[in-house]
Amino acid sequence: MNRLRVEEVILVEGKYDAVKLADMVDGLILTTDGFAIFRNEEKKRLILELGRKRGIIVLTDSDAAGFRIRAHINQFAQGIAVKNAYVPAIAGKEGRKASPSKEGLLGVEGVPAEMILQALRTAGAHERAARAGRTITYADLYEWGLSGTAGSAGVRRAWLQSIGLPPRLSKKAMCEVLNSLYTYEELRQLLQREK
Repeated sequence: MNRLRVEEVILVEGKYDAVKLADMVDGLILTTDGFAIFRNEEKKRLILELGRKRGIIVLTDSDAAGFRIRAHINQFAQGIAVKNAYVPAIAGKEGRKASPSKEGLLGVEGVPAEMILQALRTAGAHERAARAGRTITYADLYEWGLSGTAGSAGVRRAWLQSIGLPPRLSKKAMCEVLNSLYTYEELRQLLQREK
């Protein structure tokens, strides 16, 4: 299956939803970690920063909890291009679970792939063109002193905060976020200007 290249940041509830989407979408997928989004200010700042640059698509489950999470995101992200993608309410249970959810509905992870892709298209997901320039790697982070060197943790935190990103991003998350915002060449130029 050709993966849909999506410009916007896609927000899903949990890691199993993200894994399902990663198989069908080429784009940045973040999790709300369920209701943790209500109190995780760092994650909210990351969502807002990325949302200003790329827009957001909210793809939550079709149950009451999913709609509460969706409403919360739409509220704190006012003023940002937020699109809401809705999967149908399908009765059933995911194979990995012992029993169905409280409402007896499949979550995003259990909905057939074609229905998820249709939900994204219906919401108006922008298909993005391939970016020119090479990808930012862990080796680049090391070379720039942002990872794996003496004092790099402090340098990384200060630098992430200076560009409006949460200072506690893991190396993996930082690579994903930076690649969604910059090419290697753009980021290298930015770092050289700051020195």
